[in-house]
Amino acid sequence: MDALFGLVSDHTVRTVLLGSTIVGFVSGALGSFAYLRRQSLMGDVVSHAALLGIAAAFIVASLVVGSGHHTLVLLLGAALAGVASILFANLVVRHSRITMDGAMAVALALFFGGGLTLMRVIQTGPFTQRSGLNAYIFGRAAAITRADLLVIALFAAVALVFLLLNWRVFKLYSFDAVLSELVGYRARLVEPLLQVTIVLAVVIGLKVVGLILMVAFVVAPASAARQWTRSLEGMVVLAGAFGALAAVVGTLLSVVAGDVPTGPVIVLVLTAIVAVSLLFAPRRGLVARGLRRRAQRRGSRASSEGLPA
Repeated sequence: MDALFGLVSDHTVRTVLLGSTIVGFVSGALGSFAYLRRQSLMGDVVSHAALLGIAAAFIVASLVVGSGHHTLVLLLGAALAGVASILFANLVVRHSRITMDGAMAVALALFFGGGLTLMRVIQTGPFTQRSGLNAYIFGRAAAITRADLLVIALFAAVALVFLLLNWRVFKLYSFDAVLSELVGYRARLVEPLLQVTIVLAVVIGLKVVGLILMVAFVVAPASAARQWTRSLEGMVVLAGAFGALAAVVGTLLSVVAGDVPTGPVIVLVLTAIVAVSLLFAPRRGLVARGLRRRAQRRGSRASSEGLPA
């Protein structure tokens, strides 16, 4: 216990712990809507498309102010690119016969390819301080500073406030898009608003786990929470709690283990939470369903033999 308090009292560990916890809670909570809308691929598209926005923002900031390493500028670029990728996918679906999954795959390839191209331009061009950009690809939670933490908290607050203001609309649209249209909520307006909220949830975690693993923060907590509850409110809160729990446990494990990256450890903890939920959730878990089937077979056998169950 003393060793644990010693770890938490360290300024760097405390900063990483708080930043990853915020990311885990917000991404898990907002990822519930992507899960319910069966658009889990959206997190992968947005996270990969963000590379284009980060690279473009770095180039513009370097040319304008002489330094591209401003977390707020880079995350704004990532958010704009994420929104643009989703709007592009919606545009493809609206004006072609391609389904949403196919359109998202096209958007991922286009924006991620553009991001890799700009990263190559940055590496070969006369840009200084470019080494830190790799943190957004693979994640580098240990490099989070107080300024990064403030930006992450700002984006998280905006996303949560936006969610609360549109809660009734998002809830109705997630469960019954046709009914939401009938009561006056146009899908062409609600869908982009919901997607923008999910974009914010993805963007804030890029520096913690990187664009490659960020999709796990969006999908895994919601998948686990869905096994334990039937209400949207319960699912959103529980998914946020699972994301925050995984962030805390994964961060502490990575610190104790030494030279182990924080992001992958958090994802492994999330995977363990999903596995436990799939097995032991009281209503949907495999163990509970197996016990119910066993009890039903016993009841059927007893009734057929005229014996008490």
